[in-house]
Amino acid sequence: MSRLSAEEIVARLRAVPEWRVESGELERTYSFRDFIGSVAFINALAELAEAAGHHPDIDIRYNRVRLKLVTHDEGGLTEKDFELAVRIDRLA
Repeated sequence: MSRLSAEEIVARLRAVPEWRVESGELERTYSFRDFIGSVAFINALAELAEAAGHHPDIDIRYNRVRLKLVTHDEGGLTEKDFELAVRIDRLA
């Protein structure tokens, strides 16, 4: 899977409007009612990511979960990142 161009990234961001590109990575923060909600989300996300063979960087801060996606093998964002972002949004 090849790295997306800047124009392709802008086009794909329309499908995931809550996500943004920060330092070359696709990033979003989710908020939950409490820490247990955050952990439940991460547990469900772990299964989704493992099935996709694509694993986000995860930062948990009590009731907030920040995710970052990038395809390290390609040195940037690919369709794989955006596909997983859509699936994560459905999960949340």
